[in-house]
Amino acid sequence: MISSARSTGPCTLKLETINTFIVPHRTIEQQDIFDGMSFEQQQKLYDAACEMISDNKRQLFDRLIQFRTRHISVVLENIYQSHNASAVLRSCDCFGVQDVHVVEDRNPFNPAGDVAVGSSKWVDYYKHSDINAAYRHLHDKGYRIIATLPHENDTMIGDLDLGQPVALVFGTELTGLTQEAIDGADGYVKIPMYGFTESFNISVCAALSLYSTTERMRKDASIHWQLSPEEQLTQKLRWCMQAIRNGEEVMKNLKNGL
Repeated sequence: MISSARSTGPCTLKLETINTFIVPHRTIEQQDIFDGMSFEQQQKLYDAACEMISDNKRQLFDRLIQFRTRHISVVLENIYQSHNASAVLRSCDCFGVQDVHVVEDRNPFNPAGDVAVGSSKWVDYYKHSDINAAYRHLHDKGYRIIATLPHENDTMIGDLDLGQPVALVFGTELTGLTQEAIDGADGYVKIPMYGFTESFNISVCAALSLYSTTERMRKDASIHWQLSPEEQLTQKLRWCMQAIRNGEEVMKNLKNGL
């Protein structure tokens, strides 16, 4: 069985320590410290924050933000093996997928720092109380929810329609997606396999799925996959907050000084 897996709503950065690895995550309900600021105010804040990071870092932020997307997002249901959790976060960062939605009502989500290689700082990681809450949030944001399953008649990942924002859902290593996750999905995809083994590891499944979808998305001129200028600026502020020591406190002080 294949292991199965856009949010811009208000949220606040939290830091959770898991096995000495700092995992930034957001909750949908809480206010973001940049919420309510005009574009001009955010630009001034970004310029001030950039005085505290290197020119190379700022140039890197300005370059990479052009490739970030919320057109494709990832949902992880009860992933518990730390190396798999970390590998999925790393793949999301590498393919420019900004948002990861995590459901851990059965298993805790424990990324391992040596595998993630810092990717968790640059990907927005949201927690949801259960799969239905995650699905409601994503549907409200206009996503089509696609579960990864090995069903014979499912759509191949390379044939998935990407005209609408898509949330790819991946499930736990041993049993895959719960029945709730399957029943609540809008569609299903599978990855072609030609060997004796009838499943991919969850992290491999996610990487193959993201490669296929993001490559096709970027080549389709009809898809507006990039972040808006406003989203890009807010995201760069969040990255600055991760790059600066005591970043959230520093940002609040800079904001108050504008």
